[in-house]
Amino acid sequence: MGGERPVSRHPLIRVPGSWSVHATLELEMPGIEYRSGQHEGGGRAVWTAHPDGSWARAHAENPRDLPTVHQGGPRRPWDLLTDALDRLITGGELPVTGARATITSDGQTVLSHGRWHLGR
Repeated sequence: MGGERPVSRHPLIRVPGSWSVHATLELEMPGIEYRSGQHEGGGRAVWTAHPDGSWARAHAENPRDLPTVHQGGPRRPWDLLTDALDRLITGGELPVTGARATITSDGQTVLSHGRWHLGR
């Protein structure tokens, strides 16, 4: 069924509703898709999928419960989300906010902000 992290450190989040989280994940994993839904018993689930076969499903019975996470594929999308939320909580903002863009001599774009960088 894929890897399982018994309990996430963060409650379920509606990623498309948080611009900086959504932008950070889209830069780190372009093409990632999100879905969410309610269980009949009132629980909630969030799914992510990527064209490379990476996926994650997180579910919690109550809105404030920490979700159980299952994920698989070549990358771990929920781990990327957790890392982004950790940076937001500890740093007050995500590195995509105020990132510096550099274009290399071979035309590659590199984004950086503090220790965070994306690209080369």
